[in-house]
Amino acid sequence: MADAPSTRTNQRGETIARQTKAQTVAKKAVKKVAKKTPRKAAKKAAKKAAKRTRANDPELLARSRELLALVQASLDDDKAEEVAVIELAGKSDIADFMVVASGRSSRQVGAMAQHLREKLKGAGVTGISVEGAARADWVLIDGGDIIVHLFRPEVRAFYALEKMWGEEFSAERESVAGSSG
Repeated sequence: MADAPSTRTNQRGETIARQTKAQTVAKKAVKKVAKKTPRKAAKKAAKKAAKRTRANDPELLARSRELLALVQASLDDDKAEEVAVIELAGKSDIADFMVVASGRSSRQVGAMAQHLREKLKGAGVTGISVEGAARADWVLIDGGDIIVHLFRPEVRAFYALEKMWGEEFSAERESVAGSSG
């Protein structure tokens, strides 16, 4: 009879049933399970989502390729020079593609950035971030799956992003530029 609920009287004279130790433990266990279940489900979903990366998901990669085509068309319309596309899928989780291009002047770089932002927004890309548009020496456009770097030629040569990512295109571009000068 040790587990039978007992009663007590509070200050107002009301009779209150006390829980047995087993009932208290059972309630705590139920609360614990109720708290952990959504967490476990969330962890499981996060692991599943992490496995579904752009590099191994054809649907996500196809969407990125569509955006890449849009970016390339926009840069071509704005007469961007030396457009380099670096595929990041499988190398990095920050994006699927990085596009590096040059403009002849700060004004052209700024205009290319503005046009590109408008076209990405029109394509339904949300959360577009543009950095460096005020000076327009180096403008970074983060379109989620695609990152675009727009440079003036001197600034691009100084930072050499293509070399940082180990792309052979930069060596070919330098050899062509070196032989023409």
